[in-house]
Amino acid sequence: MEKTLRLDLPLLLPDTPDAHGACAQRLAESLETREGVSIAHVRNTESGGGMELCIHYDPALLSLERVREVAKAFGAEITSQFGHLVWQVEGIPDQRRARAVSAQLRSLPGVVEAEANAKGPLRIEFDRRQTDENTLRNALQNMRLSLVQDESRPHEPTGEAHDHEHGGIFGAQTELIFVALCGALLLIGWLLPKFVATPPWAPLFVLVPAYFFGGYYALREAIDSVRTGRFEIDFLMLVAAAGAAALGEWAEGALLLLLFSLGHALEGYAMGRAKRAIEALGALAPKTATVRRDAKVEEIAVDALRVGDIVLVKPNERLAADGFVIKGESSVNQAPITGESVPVDKSPVGDATVAAEKPDLVDAENRVFAGTINGGSALEIQVTRTSADSTLARVVKMVNEAETNQSPTQRLTDRFERIFVPAVLVLAVALLFAGFVVDEPFSDTFYRAMAVLVAASPCALAIATPSAVLSGVARAARGGVLIKGGAPLENLGRLTAIAFDKTGTLTEGKPKLVDVVTADDVAEEELLRVAVGVEMLSDHPLAAAVVRGGRERLGDTPAAESLNLRSITGRGVVADVEGETTYIGKDDLFAEIGGPAIPPSLKIQIEALEANGRTTMVVRQGDRYLGVIGLMDTPREAAPAVIETLRTIGIRRMIMISGDNQQVADAVARAVGLDEARGDLMPDDKVETIKKLRAEAKVAMVGD
Repeated sequence: MEKTLRLDLPLLLPDTPDAHGACAQRLAESLETREGVSIAHVRNTESGGGMELCIHYDPALLSLERVREVAKAFGAEITSQFGHLVWQVEGIPDQRRARAVSAQLRSLPGVVEAEANAKGPLRIEFDRRQTDENTLRNALQNMRLSLVQDESRPHEPTGEAHDHEHGGIFGAQTELIFVALCGALLLIGWLLPKFVATPPWAPLFVLVPAYFFGGYYALREAIDSVRTGRFEIDFLMLVAAAGAAALGEWAEGALLLLLFSLGHALEGYAMGRAKRAIEALGALAPKTATVRRDAKVEEIAVDALRVGDIVLVKPNERLAADGFVIKGESSVNQAPITGESVPVDKSPVGDATVAAEKPDLVDAENRVFAGTINGGSALEIQVTRTSADSTLARVVKMVNEAETNQSPTQRLTDRFERIFVPAVLVLAVALLFAGFVVDEPFSDTFYRAMAVLVAASPCALAIATPSAVLSGVARAARGGVLIKGGAPLENLGRLTAIAFDKTGTLTEGKPKLVDVVTADDVAEEELLRVAVGVEMLSDHPLAAAVVRGGRERLGDTPAAESLNLRSITGRGVVADVEGETTYIGKDDLFAEIGGPAIPPSLKIQIEALEANGRTTMVVRQGDRYLGVIGLMDTPREAAPAVIETLRTIGIRRMIMISGDNQQVADAVARAVGLDEARGDLMPDDKVETIKKLRAEAKVAMVGD
C-alpha cells in the first residue's frame, strides 16, 4: 500500500527563495526517477506557513528513512550546483530596459534563468560550476545597474535607508532635466534664425547639444539592446534622428528625440513613484521582533522568524508576524490589512496546539496580522507564517504584480515593434543598394533611404500610446483619481461593474458618535456627562469618538469628574464617577459583572442599533442604567450622489466589499444606495471576490 512522506521544502532547498521555482521542480523530478517513488510534488503546508515536498512511495521498495535520506541527498546536490539571487537594483526605469537586462543576463555562461522587473527585484538562477556571485555582480555593474539590497542575504545588517535612484549627475531627476535642456536648446535653435541674421550653420551650435541631451538615454538603451541582438524602438528612433541630420534637417531630428525622451522620462518617473508606493506598503511591518526562545528573550530580524516562534508585542507596537494570541488581551488596529475602521479586540486562543495545526480555522478574535498596530496592552503571539508568506507580504506581491501589467494596447505595440523595427532597417539598407539596380547617383539613393527612415520614424509608435495614457491619467488626477498605468485606464472605458472598499472610500474612515439612547427617566445630558467623563481617561479610538461627539452635544456643560479608570479588555472600562462605580462597555459585560440586568426596553434599542451597523456601548452608574451610545463610521456626504452618477453613465452593478462585519457592511451599503455588500473579508478574500466578479462582468476595484 502506497504511503506519503511530507518534508519541509526550505530544509531540503535552504537557498531557494521561490518554492515554485525550477529547483523545486528538479528535486521532484529527480525523486520520481527513483524506483519506489510514484509521485513527488510541491504544495502548501496545512498550516499555510510555507511549502512542503510531498512524496508518494511504495514501502515494500523503500523504507521511510531511505526516502528521507534520498530526498536530502538530492536536495543537497541541487543546492550545491544551483545558486539563487534576489537583488534589489536601481537603473531599470521601465519594462523595455528590464527585458534588455534579462536578455543580457541569460546570455552569460552559467545563468539558467534571469528575470528583471522595473518595479520588483531582480531574480537570477545560476549554475555554480560555470559562474559565481561576484561575476554576476560585475556583470550588473557593466550594465550600469547599482545593487541596493541583496535579499538572498536577509540577515545581514543594512545601513540607513536612503534614495538610491541615482539617474545621473542630477540624481533621480537627471533624465527629466536632460529633456528640459533638449527642449530649451531646440527652441533656441528654431527661434535663432527668425530673429537674428545668422549663417545657416549657426543653429547647429545649439541643435547638436540638443541631440546629446535628447538621445543620451535612448543611446544607452539601444546599445544594451543591440548587444543582445535585439533591435528595439530606441535604436530605430536614433537611426531616424541620424537620418534627419544626414538630410540637413537637424531641428526635425532633435524634435524626434525630444518627444521620445519626454515619453521615456515620464514613464520612468511614474515607475519610480509606483515603486516607492509599494516600498511604503512593505514598510508597514517592523524590521525586528522580540521573541522568546529557550526561556530567553531576544530581539531578532523579522526575516529570521520561524513558524511556532513566540513573539512579545508591546503596547502601541506594530505586530511583526501573522499568528494567534496565546497570552494577553488588547485591541488591535487592523485597518492597514483588513480596512476595518474600528480596532478589533483580541484575546488568547483556547487551545494553542490545535490552532498551530490549523491556523486558518482560528477565530478572528484570536488571529493577528503583521503590520497591524497593537493597542494599550501587551500580547504574546505564536507565529503561523514567516515574514515572506505573511498576509502583508502577499498583499505587496499582489500590488506589485498588478502594477507591472501592461495595457492591451501597450502589449500590441510591443509585439508590432518587434516586427516593425527590423523591417524598416532592412528596407533602408535595401534602398542604399538600389543604385546597383537602378542607374542613379549614390547621393540620390542615400537621400531616399534616409527619407524612408525619417518618414518611418516611430513617433506614433513610441509616443502615441504613452501620450494618450498620460493625458487620461492627468485628467483623472485633476478629478482626484490616481490611475497607475495604461491597463486600468483602458479598462475604465469598458466597465460594467465597480466594487468599492468601505473604510475611507465610501465612509469617512473613523468612528463617530451617531446615536444616544437614554433609559427611562434619564436625560441625555446626564448620560453624556458620565460617558465623556469616563472615556476622557482612555486612549482607545472608540473612547476618543465618544469624547469628541459628546463634547459637541454637551456644549459648555462640563463632563462628570472621573477617577481610577480600569480596562476590561475586549469588553469595556470601569471608573469611579462622582463616588459611584460606573461601567461602559458591550452588553455582554453586564452579565459577567453581576447586578441588575439590562432593561428589556434598552435591550430592544441595542439590537436595533446593531442591526443598523452601530457599535454599541451601554452605560451603567452604580446599579442604574443610563442608556446606550451608538458609534459608526459614517458614510461620506458625496457618496450617494456619486453612486447615482455612476448608474446614469452605464455602470450596471455596484458592490461594496469590506473587512467589517456583515451588519456594518449592509448598513453602510443602504446609506449610500448600494444594493449589494459583502463583509468579513480579508485581503485575499477581496481578491477572490474580485476574480469571481470578473467572470461575470468587467469590474473595477475602488479603494484599498
